[in-house]
Amino acid sequence: QVQLVESGGGLAQPGGSLRLSCAASGTIFRVYVMGWYRQAPGKQRELVASITSGGRENYSDSVKGRFTISRDSAKNTVYMQMNSLKPEDTSVYYCNLDQKLNIGGRDYWGQGTQVTVSS
Repeated sequence: QVQLVESGGGLAQPGGSLRLSCAASGTIFRVYVMGWYRQAPGKQRELVASITSGGRENYSDSVKGRFTISRDSAKNTVYMQMNSLKPEDTSVYYCNLDQKLNIGGRDYWGQGTQVTVSS
């Protein structure tokens, strides 16, 4: 089993910054993708950014150049630095660990953390 514990959400002003963290514990396979998704009220959950166990990063077009995902493999922790925040970034952000590339692997989700961008 895997647990994902998120932290770092909150309120920021437009143009401000926040940093999200997601710590994974339990059985972590060697091959995985960790990422951040977000879901605003009435909208579908969407991928924001992801990073593979090999270090390859992927970003949605809406956050490219503003958000940066990174990881500390020793701590099984992924971070997302969010700069130049916009009101449309307001959402609940969910951490995801995808281990489906491994036999017996599956998806895991964090509990979600609220990010609100408002003046």
